[in-house]
Amino acid sequence: STMRKRQAVDSPHTSSDLSEGKEKLRLKQEVGLISGVSLIAGTMIGSGIFMSPEWVLHHMGSPASSLLIWAACGLLATFGALSYAELGTIIKESGGEYIYILRIFGSFPAFLFAYTSVILVRPAGLAAVCLSFAEYAVAPFYPGCSSPPVVIKCTAAACILLLTIINCLNVRLATSIMNIFTAAKLLALLVIVVGGLVLLAKGQTQSFQNAFQNTTAGIGAVGVAFYQGLWSYDGWNNLNYVTEELKKPEVTLPRAVMIAIPLVTCLYLLVNVSYLAAMTPAELLSSGAVAVTWGDKVLGSWAWLISLAVALSTFGSSNGTFFSGGRVCYIAAREGHMPDILSMAHVRCLTPSPALLFTSAMSLIMIISGNFTSIVNFFSFVAWLFYGMTISGLLYLKIKKPELPRSYKVPIVIPIIVLVTAVYLVLAPIIDQPQIEILYIVLFVFSGIILYFPLVRFKCHPRFLQRVTLHLQLFLEVAPTTRDAN
Repeated sequence: STMRKRQAVDSPHTSSDLSEGKEKLRLKQEVGLISGVSLIAGTMIGSGIFMSPEWVLHHMGSPASSLLIWAACGLLATFGALSYAELGTIIKESGGEYIYILRIFGSFPAFLFAYTSVILVRPAGLAAVCLSFAEYAVAPFYPGCSSPPVVIKCTAAACILLLTIINCLNVRLATSIMNIFTAAKLLALLVIVVGGLVLLAKGQTQSFQNAFQNTTAGIGAVGVAFYQGLWSYDGWNNLNYVTEELKKPEVTLPRAVMIAIPLVTCLYLLVNVSYLAAMTPAELLSSGAVAVTWGDKVLGSWAWLISLAVALSTFGSSNGTFFSGGRVCYIAAREGHMPDILSMAHVRCLTPSPALLFTSAMSLIMIISGNFTSIVNFFSFVAWLFYGMTISGLLYLKIKKPELPRSYKVPIVIPIIVLVTAVYLVLAPIIDQPQIEILYIVLFVFSGIILYFPLVRFKCHPRFLQRVTLHLQLFLEVAPTTRDAN
């Protein structure tokens, strides 16, 4: 069978062994605490904090309420990540939501998640961030005018191809790049924070006078503002996608979450305060790129540093998204929900190169017709639909199976808050301002039923797939892997 579920268990202390004459490969455990913090923070700090503030302010109507949204988004991301940390210590397997839904709810909903994530959500998110990177990277070459769309898309495609090469070659190389770019983007955000504090010290506080004036109270507007803010926090769950590659996951996972997300939340709040110190709400709303406008006002001739920082930030975020997104495809294939070739690893590099190549190909397709602004709301809609399902699975385990061994426990009130918020974020925009695009997304999710029953449930696989798999296996120099059950 070209699609099958693997249940072999390998020793956690070796990268390969010999069993029944066959060599079993496993991805290396090379992600420590620093790399874990970098993966979370580095993926979260992407294009969002440089592009979303004006949209949060637009939907909320006032500076103070927009800051409350940013703080609430950070708190929600922290609660969600802490809930996921407990799941990660119960189910010590890579794959994030996919593996949790599979182990708790079964094959069918897990397949729908994998199908939606691998084909649509992850590639679209990666394409959006790479397009954002491209816009800032080529902007200095076209001063005074907008960059040609063809140049932007070609640059974004080159970014994806470079990330593919890096991630296929070596896990340590990919995590080292994450660490370097995370440090660079933290430095850039600190420059904005310090600049804002200097402006406040000089008395530029006009944006904070009558700060709640014109606040919007509609549930739909608040929900959409949450979507825009949460886009900037997206990545809080990324470490759960690589659990099998963590060193001491029962310790590293909770610690990395508790360090990374509060750090990012504080930075985001201070950066937004800095934006509002440099610009009036009206100026912020009219800015096409908030960070660049801030740089022009505060840094003067050094404003080019902000464009460079945004380009570095989005490239680092793209790397983190690609690193974790390829793992979803790899784990789903290993469990029999994707073609078997995608569950294999390179025999020398020990990276899931077929899954990474597939994710890269899907992202390149998205770039052809994609643009940044059209993705965020619909990406968030699908994401929080499955986040809510995953959190409900944790509540089920806490109530029905409290005896399961776990090294970390989150208070039950925290996942309850996350679940209620997820339901609100999914339903509020539909009730307040229904859009036909959301119906299209729901139809796409359930179109997976057409594939699930013949290919997964009844295993009706065309015979030529096995021959194709063997040829690809030889061409890509990959071999089947085993699950690290820790």
